[in-house]
Amino acid sequence: MKLIRSTSVFVFPALLALAGLSLITTTNANPQHGFRVPQYEQFHDVLHPLEHEALPKRDFRRIRTKAPELVRLGKAIVKVGIPAGTKDEQKEEFAKELKKFSKALAKFRTDAKAGSNAKLKSSYSAVHDSFEMLAGMLPR
Repeated sequence: MKLIRSTSVFVFPALLALAGLSLITTTNANPQHGFRVPQYEQFHDVLHPLEHEALPKRDFRRIRTKAPELVRLGKAIVKVGIPAGTKDEQKEEFAKELKKFSKALAKFRTDAKAGSNAKLKSSYSAVHDSFEMLAGMLPR
């Protein structure tokens, strides 16, 4: 009986350490939000670190560098249009939000090329907010 107790003293902390290591590696991975439409997930993979790392640090250079990729992925969302499974009564609103998103992308693209940091921040935020609106409207 003493042998089992002394073994568990060493095994249990080792198991806890492995569990902690697993948690650390999971939290450092790109967050998956489970969007049903892959274009939304791909866009979010670029948007998320800009929103939560670059913008708070006022790293406008990073935002400008990622702008062409974000715009390209945003255009893919616009091209998808209204996703299958969207309720009929939501289709008109979804179409309006897609137009707003497309306009926000165009403004962001322009500001990323030649706008001031203040304009870039504003147009980036418009893209982010518009995407969040669209993502919230996706069929579950």
